[in-house]
Amino acid sequence: MKTKVYNKLVRDRIPEIIEASGKTCIWVTLSDERYIELLNKKLQEEVTEYLESGTVEELADIGEVMHAILDYKGIPLEEFQRVRNEKLQERGGFAKRILLKEVTEE
Repeated sequence: MKTKVYNKLVRDRIPEIIEASGKTCIWVTLSDERYIELLNKKLQEEVTEYLESGTVEELADIGEVMHAILDYKGIPLEEFQRVRNEKLQERGGFAKRILLKEVTEE
């Protein structure tokens, strides 16, 4: 019998999918403190995977983790969008592809 240890946050249906494939798994429900810690780690993991692959699937994973963080923090998606839009109006987006090279202060 071969066992692989993961100790990582996974999507809700992963244990069900593993068991449907004929394997068994051990999982636990995380405490609040450990959950946000692992959500932040998962966000880093997904960003790294996106940077390596550039795929829309990895962007979707980043979005899913972002939604989970917002839910955990009790921030409605509408509030997130409001803050995003305020920043967009005040500072702009990234559409113009501007590279700031230097600033001189006199």
